Amino acid sequence: MKRFVSRTRIEQTILGTAFFLLFPGFFYYHTLLGIGASGAFLGGFFSPVSVLFALPIALIYLVRLRRDPRHLSFVDVYFGMYLAYFALVAALHAMLDGGLQTASKHFLEMLFLVNMYVMFNFIDFANPRFRLIGVAALAAMSAIVFAYSIDGVFYLGAEGLAKDSAADSLATYQGFARSYLVTYMAVIAYTRSLALRWLLHLSGAATLFINTARSEFVALLFVVPIIEFYYSRHKMVFVLLGMLALGVGSLYFDQVLAALPNSRILELLDLSQSTSAIKRHHLTENALQSIRAHPLMGDYGSYEPGYYSHNILSAWVDLGLFGLIYLSALLVLPVIPMFLREYFAGRRCASFMLGFGLAGVTVLLLLTSHYFTDMLIGATLGAYSKYLYERRYGQDRPSHLRTSASPYPHLRQAVPHLGGMRP
Repeated sequence: MKRFVSRTRIEQTILGTAFFLLFPGFFYYHTLLGIGASGAFLGGFFSPVSVLFALPIALIYLVRLRRDPRHLSFVDVYFGMYLAYFALVAALHAMLDGGLQTASKHFLEMLFLVNMYVMFNFIDFANPRFRLIGVAALAAMSAIVFAYSIDGVFYLGAEGLAKDSAADSLATYQGFARSYLVTYMAVIAYTRSLALRWLLHLSGAATLFINTARSEFVALLFVVPIIEFYYSRHKMVFVLLGMLALGVGSLYFDQVLAALPNSRILELLDLSQSTSAIKRHHLTENALQSIRAHPLMGDYGSYEPGYYSHNILSAWVDLGLFGLIYLSALLVLPVIPMFLREYFAGRRCASFMLGFGLAGVTVLLLLTSHYFTDMLIGATLGAYSKYLYERRYGQDRPSHLRTSASPYPHLRQAVPHLGGMRP
């Protein structure tokens, strides 16, 4: 037993270290680059750290499956098939068309997906130590954003403090926002305290607003009512309060806008004036042209580096119609039975909230702004698999699926004639 506990602790230490390095650690590293306190000794940080942890994470996955084969769910199988198809397409085009740059980028992104899958499948997010470190990490990231904002906008590159070797490696606002949003999702789903949840919601919204990450800001606002309605004990009261808040907000909308600092976030109110939205519209049009020319097989890597469609259509361009349908089904189909049997079930299952919340965020971002290799896909599928295991065999198993305890402490009381002479 002690050996098992020790092994589990080692696994959780490795997975937790990988998580906090890849997300809060990424945020802190790039903060040091931005303020000129460090050079880019690890380049962009995320790729080398992901490669460093790839083998330990893979070994943990294999050991877990060997120790308990029930961890292998249909999500693992279908996700593995998707990665195999993706790798085959990338390898064939690299060999036949010479698209080595795009293929190498995609293979690295597949590694990110796998790492995220295993972490969100096996990290014990309910562990008090993980949650304490997670809350502290969110507080530190928010403090950095507030402390280094200029006129209500956080962008370290604007200060010009980064060293020459670090300036090219400095993360964009999307990179900072990704670190914050992923950490927030891992913490918030397992936070039962209403006061702490709302503190995290409000500080998260303020942080992403100042960070100017529109997609992540909208994703956070999108998931807040999903989480709060699920955890609410009085759902009709929650709905009425939500309607009241919307009504009051609409009355004072102009005053609230006037009080806010100028930000890219406010461009959401009129996307026709947003240069980013216009650019993404053009990229989507280019993707549609490729799809019309190659409707079945797509046109892998037919765009300049970085000029891909920032939505799910990018999967159609690179992986063809089958790839688009498969990825969409992989993300959407598992969440339907989860929603039907759990969302209104009257119990509070954190593993469900993690998977369902991540699914909502991931689908929203894929429809509006993110590339089809977004690492949140791996996190979502890993959370799906975690929920399936916990519901069937773990601590989130519904009471009606558990073995009923015998009302008799001893077998003799249940069957009195055992051990005695029959009449």
